[in-house]
Amino acid sequence: MSKGKVGFVSLGCSKNTCDTEVMLKHLLDAGYEITPEETDADVVIINTCAFIESAKKESIDNILDIAWLKKNRGLRGIVVAGCMAERYREQVLEEFPEVDAALGVGGIHHIVEAVDSILGNNGGTGCRYSYFEGKETSDLGGERVITTGDRMAYMKISEGCNNRCTYCAIPLIRGRFRSRTIEDLVGEAKSLDDLGVKELNLIAQDTTAYGIDLYGRYAIDELIRKICESTKIEWIRLLYCYPDKITDEFVREVRDNPRVVKYIDLPIQHISEKVLRKMNRHGGSSVIREAVKKLRDEIPGVVLRSTAIVGFPGETEEDFEELCEFIKETKFERFGAFTYSREEDTPAYSFTDQIDEQVKQDRYDILMRAQLEVSEKYNESRVGKTYRVFCEGYDTVSGYHWGRSYAEAADIDGKIWFNPKKKGLRIGEGEMIDVLITEAMDYDLIGQAII
Repeated sequence: MSKGKVGFVSLGCSKNTCDTEVMLKHLLDAGYEITPEETDADVVIINTCAFIESAKKESIDNILDIAWLKKNRGLRGIVVAGCMAERYREQVLEEFPEVDAALGVGGIHHIVEAVDSILGNNGGTGCRYSYFEGKETSDLGGERVITTGDRMAYMKISEGCNNRCTYCAIPLIRGRFRSRTIEDLVGEAKSLDDLGVKELNLIAQDTTAYGIDLYGRYAIDELIRKICESTKIEWIRLLYCYPDKITDEFVREVRDNPRVVKYIDLPIQHISEKVLRKMNRHGGSSVIREAVKKLRDEIPGVVLRSTAIVGFPGETEEDFEELCEFIKETKFERFGAFTYSREEDTPAYSFTDQIDEQVKQDRYDILMRAQLEVSEKYNESRVGKTYRVFCEGYDTVSGYHWGRSYAEAADIDGKIWFNPKKKGLRIGEGEMIDVLITEAMDYDLIGQAII
C-alpha cells in the first residue's frame, strides 16, 4: 500500500534534474507513489534554482503556486530543495510559512525523512524539517529514476566549482569542486546502458576539470574511455567544458573516439581581456581563441556551443563591440547570451561600475541578432546533407517526427523535424535513423528519413 502521493517540480539545470531523479528513486523505494499532478499529491517537492535573479523569481513563483494548493486544495506538505534552499536557508522557512521542510543541495538523500516527517505529523502541523549537510563526494550520485525519456540521460560527474568567477554564486551554493570516482561513474553508466540509454550527457559545473581533485590530473579522457569499454552507449556528449582545460589528450579522445559526438559546449562569457580579468575567468582572451582554433583544426565537423554575459560591470562599448566582432568571426554553431545578474555575496555585486538594465538588454538584443545570422547560415549549409538522427518523438498535430543529430544537444538547441518516405510508418523514440535535410529555418531543420 502506498504511504502517500508525492509530486515534483524540478527547476533549473540538468544537474538539478539528476538530483530530482535521485529523490524520486528514494521515495519510490520507501513506498511512496509519484504523481504528475500537483493537485493529486499529498506532498509536493520543489527542486529550486537560485543561480541568477530570474531563476530565483521562478523558484519563488512556484513556491507560491504550490502554497495556494496547500491553502485551498488540501495539500498536506511542501518541501523546498536545491539551490534556493541552500542559499537562503533561514529565509525559506521564515518567509514561506507554508513550507514544511527545506533540503540543501547535499540533502537529496534525506528526502524520505523530510516527507515522512510531514505526513507523520498530520500534514506539517508544527513540522519544520531541514537538512543542509552532505557536501562530500560520498553524498554524490545514487540510483535514479530517469525522467528524460527512455533513451537519453544526464550523468553528473562532479559537484561544486573552484573557478571563483566574480559574478557566480555556484561555489557559495554547491561548494568546492569534487569529482566522483571513475569506478562509481562507470557503474552508473552500466546501469543506464542496461536501461537502454543511447545518449549519455556528461555534466558538471566544469566537466573538463574532472578528476583533478582525486587523481591530480584532468581525467575526463580516461573516464570516457572506461565508459566506452564497459557499455554499448552509442553517443557520449560533453557539456560545460572550459577553454583553459582543453588539453591535447581531451582533443584526441573526442576526435578519435567514434562514440563521442563531435559537439563541445565551451562557455567563454566574454572575449575582452579587461572584462575577462574582472570576471576572474582563467586563461584570458588568447586561451579562448587558441581553444577554439585547436578544436576546429583537430576535430573535423566539430560543433561548438558557447555562452557570453553582456552588461558585466565596467563593460564599455568598445568591450561589447569586441565581443560582437568575435561572435561574428568565430561563427559558433550554437550560442546563447545572458544579461549580467547582480548576485549578492559575489565580488561583482560590490563593483561600483554597474551597467544600466536597459543598456544590458540593448546589448543582449544586438548580440543575439548577430548570432541569428550565423545560425541561419549554418542551418542553410546543412540542406542537402544526411545526418544520423536520434528520434525523440512524434507530434500528432503537425504529423512530423522530431529528433536531434550530433549537432543538437537536448533541451538547449533546435530540432530536426522529419518523416519517413513510407507514409504511416511510425519511428520509435530512441531509434537512430538517417535523415536528409531538405529545408532550414532559423534554428530548426526539416528533413526526410531515408527509410
